[in-house]
Amino acid sequence: MPSRSRKTRQADTREAQLRTIGILGGMGPEATVLLMQRIIAATSAHDDADHVPLLVDQNPQVPSRIAALIEGTGADPAPVLIAMARRLEEAGAEALAMPCNTAHHYAPVLAESVHIPFLNMVELAAAQADNAAAAGDLIGVLASPAVRITGILDRALAQRERKAIYPDDEAALLRAIRSIKARGANETAREALLAASVELRDRGAQVQLVACTEFSLLGIDLAPRAQVLDTLDLLVGAICDFARSSG
Repeated sequence: MPSRSRKTRQADTREAQLRTIGILGGMGPEATVLLMQRIIAATSAHDDADHVPLLVDQNPQVPSRIAALIEGTGADPAPVLIAMARRLEEAGAEALAMPCNTAHHYAPVLAESVHIPFLNMVELAAAQADNAAAAGDLIGVLASPAVRITGILDRALAQRERKAIYPDDEAALLRAIRSIKARGANETAREALLAASVELRDRGAQVQLVACTEFSLLGIDLAPRAQVLDTLDLLVGAICDFARSSG
């Protein structure tokens, strides 16, 4: 049997050093694809084997978080999310990530349902905002109203003695989210997000979190003189770091 080349052995070694990440996706589908694209873009690769191995459960049938958490009329997403997490673990994922801020309301039950780490985007966002902001500064949050209603970011920021503020016109942001889900990135949604960002800056939030992955599809060219942090990018960083770690 012919021996393998040095190049093949090196590629096998690189691949063996990368850990597999399971993605709970479909919330929404484009945001999940965007996460994958940004992971690829964040990777310095010479060959296929240099990229992060991903197992992606692209499940747009997860019950609506908006219906469940804002309107109080929808089915509970938790059982579907738990089933996804367990499938990914059984398939070989060594950590889980979920590119949907609102769905992080269910992060505690997800983390408890598996035996592998859950890379929590909300906790990552709170930590980065705390590092970026000056002492006593408010943290602006651009997100679905469900993020405020559930308090997921408020609690994470409060642990760091930080306070979140939200735009007054949350209905405009919810309309923007729905329009992105229906039509993709569009100028009306960009205008709504920019207006909200300017309002938050004028109310004292120089550091702002884009905490809806539908908004991540719009880019982060927002209020002048505001420091805008995209939570999706923070999750990308955590995924790449974990995949390259030795465990």
